[in-house]
Amino acid sequence: MGEQAGRIVPIRHGRGVSTNVANRFESLIAAPFDDGWSSIEEEQAAPPKVATTLTPDRSRSALSRNDSPDLGFDRAINPYRGCEHGCVYCYARPSHAYLGYSPGLDFETRLTFKPDIAALLERELRRPGYVPRPVALGSNTDPYQPIDRTLALTRQVLEVLERFGHPVSIVTKSAGVLRDVDILRRLADRGLVRVWLSVTTLDPVLARRMEPRAAAPERRLQAIGQLASAGIPTGVLAAPMIPGLNDAELERILDAAARAGALDAGYTLLRLPLELRSMFETWLHQHYPQRAAHVLALIRQTREGRLNDSRFGHRFTGQGVQADLLAQRFALSSRKLGLDRRMPLQTAHFSVPFDPSAARGRRAGSGQDRQMALF
Repeated sequence: MGEQAGRIVPIRHGRGVSTNVANRFESLIAAPFDDGWSSIEEEQAAPPKVATTLTPDRSRSALSRNDSPDLGFDRAINPYRGCEHGCVYCYARPSHAYLGYSPGLDFETRLTFKPDIAALLERELRRPGYVPRPVALGSNTDPYQPIDRTLALTRQVLEVLERFGHPVSIVTKSAGVLRDVDILRRLADRGLVRVWLSVTTLDPVLARRMEPRAAAPERRLQAIGQLASAGIPTGVLAAPMIPGLNDAELERILDAAARAGALDAGYTLLRLPLELRSMFETWLHQHYPQRAAHVLALIRQTREGRLNDSRFGHRFTGQGVQADLLAQRFALSSRKLGLDRRMPLQTAHFSVPFDPSAARGRRAGSGQDRQMALF
């Protein structure tokens, strides 16, 4: 059990968080109300299961742009909004508020998908003057989350990128990436892909609590090995590191990934923007009540007394003694293990493939133009 707004919050097994927090854009907030039948107590004792629902997202663009100096890319593709993995620490949770949903339980149960994403992407890559640069696949939510097993939108995106010879970087915590090893191998042969597996902990109990529907840690390490064996450049992200909870595992995560075949590594410090702060606090009190205050105190030591610091240059690494020590440990371990082999991506292979339908349209238009010229 944990506490939220003065009331007991039960653990909802199989989900990252137990309840919905208020959407910061909504003026009206729903609160539990006792109707005299003790229904609130009954639901708290055994919260009902919440099914995952899917809604088509009719976005008119496949590429999203960013100008953050903290990121190594300026464009990204996200086939899905929301993520069924349910990672309690996910920095993308607050983005669900833009859809009118809660960053809490809604984020992992009310998902949207972009059914036309492959066609949209092709249209954008064909635009005159398009300049290719590496695109991040899965910058906001995981492209290989469970619903992709049936929708397969990520594979459709990769097929377009392969035809155009466009470089792509993939981040996932799912072994589902192995479904596309055939495409990834062909992309790798031309220096067009690198894959990063996010490994937050090697402890299966902690992983199940933090990332209830993501692949088990051992399965992610196996995926690194299988990708590496296929000749696909693969790295590991020890992310996020949470002081007092999983940061002691940093070296073990890097060592396991290096033995599996990873070439490069990265890490980030826990970020708790907006609504995520209260959700993470509640989760800590639910699962680790004896350590919650200590963990929160350590986080504040890396954020100048706060739980979050959104400033560029600080938000991924933090500052202070704890943050500096983590950075030093990472640099020493990654160098010792050879996890500092950069995996550059090529842009020289990009070319716009021939489009028969466009050619037919041009020929038809030319004939019509000649007829109109007679008048």
